[in-house]
Amino acid sequence: MTPTAHYQMFGRYNAWANGRLYDAAAELSSEQYRADRGAFFKSVHGSFNHLLVTDRIWMQRFTGEGDAPDRLDAILFETLAELRAAREAEDRRIVDFVDRLDDIRIAGTIKYRRVSSPEQFEQQLAPALAHWFNHQTHHRGQVHALLTGLAGKAPELDLLYFQRLSAKPAA
Repeated sequence: MTPTAHYQMFGRYNAWANGRLYDAAAELSSEQYRADRGAFFKSVHGSFNHLLVTDRIWMQRFTGEGDAPDRLDAILFETLAELRAAREAEDRRIVDFVDRLDDIRIAGTIKYRRVSSPEQFEQQLAPALAHWFNHQTHHRGQVHALLTGLAGKAPELDLLYFQRLSAKPAA
């Protein structure tokens, strides 16, 4: 698999996994959805907002476009419906971005500043993309655990499961 194809797969996996978690979260009561369950960003709501915040920050770093929140714990949207619409739009933006990458660009570098300090970093794009997709998986795992605790179940999110579903011909 080429580096380009690798990141394109992760862009699609990211959108698919987010959709499955949002579907499951829609089954929760408002109290469950907002309950502080001791996760890093406290609740399903806080975790979903954090993922959108960091995706917007990284997409601004990668593309130079879009808003980049100035706090990692920012609450961008108060309702699940608003947050889901923004998540779906951001996932389309991510897929479009990785679809336009090529191996030469992936081997190049980006420059950016951290949210928490003015220090500037220059880094190869490939490891930055790897970090970004891993970060998403990390926090989705937290949401998965929250859903399991709150509802007694959570959707299958394994990458292999996604790959198997993606490889099946349409019926």
